[in-house]
Amino acid sequence: MHNEKLVRQRLLERKGELLVRAGEVHADITRASGPLDKDFAEQVVQMENDAVLAGLSESTAAEIAMINKALRRLDDGNYGQCSVCGQPIDERRLAALPHSDHCIRCAEYAQR
Repeated sequence: MHNEKLVRQRLLERKGELLVRAGEVHADITRASGPLDKDFAEQVVQMENDAVLAGLSESTAAEIAMINKALRRLDDGNYGQCSVCGQPIDERRLAALPHSDHCIRCAEYAQR
């Protein structure tokens, strides 16, 4: 069985890391480090990087949302149960993805 205190600690640590990353990405996108380069070719590269950063920001926000859900499941006492079928989520899956709310079977089905 999972140690809820340890799981909560891992989730909060990861959330903290993601919030720092999100702040750094936001600073890069908003050009806190300076305006676009005067050279057009360099501007293109910088704008392409912005697109990558925006994607990173979206995935970071999505992971933070999943972590928040996992923290609520811990509070509600249903952490470790699949939100689709209600069966227990394998401990190995939770060790790898502590914010997971799907058992492996339901996660694989959802990807189809």
